[in-house]
Amino acid sequence: MLYRRLGRSGLKLSALSFGSWVTFGTQLDDRGAGELMRIAYDAGVNFFDNAEVYANGESERMMGRVLERMRWPRDSYCVSSKVFWGGKLPTQRGLSRKHVVEACHAALERLKVDHLDLFFCHRPDPETPVAETVRAMHDLVAQGKILYWGTSEWSAEEIAEAYGAAHRDHLTPPTTEQPQYNLFERAKVERDYLRLFDTFGLGTTIWSPLASGVLTGKYARHVPQGSRLSLAEYGWLKERVESPEGRQRIAKARALEEVAKDLGASLAQLSIAWCLANPNVSTAILGATKPAQLQENLAALEVLPRMTKEVLARIDGIVGTSPVPPKSE
Repeated sequence: MLYRRLGRSGLKLSALSFGSWVTFGTQLDDRGAGELMRIAYDAGVNFFDNAEVYANGESERMMGRVLERMRWPRDSYCVSSKVFWGGKLPTQRGLSRKHVVEACHAALERLKVDHLDLFFCHRPDPETPVAETVRAMHDLVAQGKILYWGTSEWSAEEIAEAYGAAHRDHLTPPTTEQPQYNLFERAKVERDYLRLFDTFGLGTTIWSPLASGVLTGKYARHVPQGSRLSLAEYGWLKERVESPEGRQRIAKARALEEVAKDLGASLAQLSIAWCLANPNVSTAILGATKPAQLQENLAALEVLPRMTKEVLARIDGIVGTSPVPPKSE
């Protein structure tokens, strides 16, 4: 396994991590989840990602039961949660101090741990002052209930505001952002956040490196039964994949298979290795429902040394998604 610092912090995460979105509590039971987490852990994965909203809390309960059963040393792995969508009532949503603090306590109980290594603001909350959220996160750090905090899908401006509030009031700033990043979603990581990487040393725990499965090639002809796109609650994702833009992405993914073949890799391995070729990616979160699928994706690290400038240029020529760089001031 390859390990990378989370931005400029001293925390080293495995370059490949394992997440529970969609799968835990929906496609997997405790036994299946435990098998996949064991495979990941034995391969050197030390970061397991979760959130209060995943399966309405059942994802965290399931991961907590697995962690309790595995009895891995607590100092050998990191676990996260995210706060924003805790319920339908006004006090159960958003990033108010009340919800941030209570969501942390609830996550600790569900995950059966005494602290969260990472705690993310799952989305920006325009109805809560950023300074209030920063203060709540700082207090949780001071209490030892979380070790690092971060954001997810925040704009560069919103993250910079959080850094500013932390600096002004001598509080703990965010350490990391969790953006979507893959061959089709690149603007934030490759353009918008560049100043944050340089100025603040922002880390990234990227999600959806395989573009919800499009970059595995499995949707080239139809939606396989049992895949996330076949789940009723993810109909919105199926519509996105089957849209004109989605079909264009599938065509590009099919063209990328030739590049993968030339490198002796699968399309999924190529796509994950491409993400890790960006030095600003601290870790790429993998999801899986089958052991063979996870083992294949973990082997993407073997493909990373083959991601030369020539290969990266060839990939760019196919996908045509490289963002326009920011204007120099």
